[in-house]
Amino acid sequence: MISYNTKDWFTFIFHFHKSDTVRKLLPIMIAIGIYSAAIGYLEVEHFKLGKNDYIHNIPIMHGMLGFVISLLLVFRTNTAYDRWWEGRKLWGGLVNSSRNLAIKLSAILKDENDRKFFRKYIPTYAMVLHTHLHDSETGLMLFEDVELELDQHKHKPNQLMRIMFGKINDLYDAKKITGDQLIILNNELQSFTDICGACERIKNTPIPYSYSAFIKKFIFFYIMTLPFGYSVSLGYLVAPVVVFIFYVLASLELIAEEIEDPFGDDENDLPTKKIAENIKKHVEELI
Repeated sequence: MISYNTKDWFTFIFHFHKSDTVRKLLPIMIAIGIYSAAIGYLEVEHFKLGKNDYIHNIPIMHGMLGFVISLLLVFRTNTAYDRWWEGRKLWGGLVNSSRNLAIKLSAILKDENDRKFFRKYIPTYAMVLHTHLHDSETGLMLFEDVELELDQHKHKPNQLMRIMFGKINDLYDAKKITGDQLIILNNELQSFTDICGACERIKNTPIPYSYSAFIKKFIFFYIMTLPFGYSVSLGYLVAPVVVFIFYVLASLELIAEEIEDPFGDDENDLPTKKIAENIKKHVEELI
């Protein structure tokens, strides 16, 4: 996750980070610039089109469609950010659940071996969940046409939770904890599985294909028709204008694609490994 100063405007404006969309879009921006310049040359120099030609009225269509495309992109980015922020809230919940469980076990357990067990397994769950969510096959669990090598009967977070609950149950059988304490600890353990399931829901449920494909096609045809309408008014300046408009629209789509899966390896994704390490540190302090 990128660390930055939100108030440093000049750094944002003049510094190009390696994750910046300019680097990703540069080849296609150059191609669109050449395409726009070619259309401008043909209309202005070859066909000698002027403001009295019907093609000069094409920007009326762009004005009407611009409102539609802006609504689509706003919805797209908001939906992607909601997924990113929900993922952050879930991992914040995992931090709190780990702390609460560690605090209660610290007060309940007297045997050092029992304390050592949970000192190890509570932070291990967070690290295993981090690995599970970064597995590419985890994101394909709901796709019917994909053959997975992953053995679904060996769901690692579930297996780890089974071991921890088995230990809690053994403590109850050994009369080391009471029935009321068993219920309290069970609720804490259940929150771990709830968080895992919610994270999997984000990971393996992408934005509907038809919606994502439509936005990309809409942006493409919108940009490809811009030079036809504006070449008469702008001349060769149509090339940088169209390139800039493409950069704005395509960047919003790229940003949405990057943050809609917060459990990936992109620089703007959630630092789940660091959060898991912090959980380990806090649990070891408590138990």
